[in-house]
Amino acid sequence: MRVLIVEDEPYLAEAVRDGLRLEAIAADIACDGDTALELLSTNTYDLAVLDRDIPGPSGDEIARQIIASGSGIPILMLTAADRIDDKVSGFELGADDYLTKPFDLRELVMRLRALDRRRAHLRPPVSEIAGLRVDPFRREVYRDGRYVALTRKQFAVLEVLVAAGGGVVSAEELLERAWDQNADPFTNAVRITVSSLRKRLGEPWLIATVPGVGYRIDTAGADGG
Repeated sequence: MRVLIVEDEPYLAEAVRDGLRLEAIAADIACDGDTALELLSTNTYDLAVLDRDIPGPSGDEIARQIIASGSGIPILMLTAADRIDDKVSGFELGADDYLTKPFDLRELVMRLRALDRRRAHLRPPVSEIAGLRVDPFRREVYRDGRYVALTRKQFAVLEVLVAAGGGVVSAEELLERAWDQNADPFTNAVRITVSSLRKRLGEPWLIATVPGVGYRIDTAGADGG
């Protein structure tokens, strides 16, 4: 899952980003409306966390543009305002959820995961493919009924591969979806993570390498190379 955090308090934004990373959720930060719109135009996000009171185009305006774009990105409004009228106006704009500052990071994570499950183009809460059973809410993976312990980054990469349903996912897309905008595009992190994930899942290898293209879940059980 990749999230855009639009928050003009840098320390709060960085704390949220770091906390989400511990939950295998990649997050980018925009401290003003113009940066938020730029990131939305160049990246693919699963969710947006919007502070309503930010410099430049407001959080409300960002929400309007997200909705007008038809991207279907769920929006969680994040604000210090706790009056019912403020919440109502946020929902009327099209927000999917509302969280008042100060908040507990654990609650934010649970709300984001709930929104992710309710997205317009829902994938099943539990995905099954090639003997794999992946539960994104509990962050549990089973292969042929055997529990497989994964690191947070391995799980994030597996989520993207499983969502592709056996289709090929490029290294660039994995880097975009499982890491954040600070990731070095020339890093070998994707190759290393996929290799370690393949070993964790065990033989016969389930992740196939498509030379020069990317990776996929091998539903036929071919070796990953």
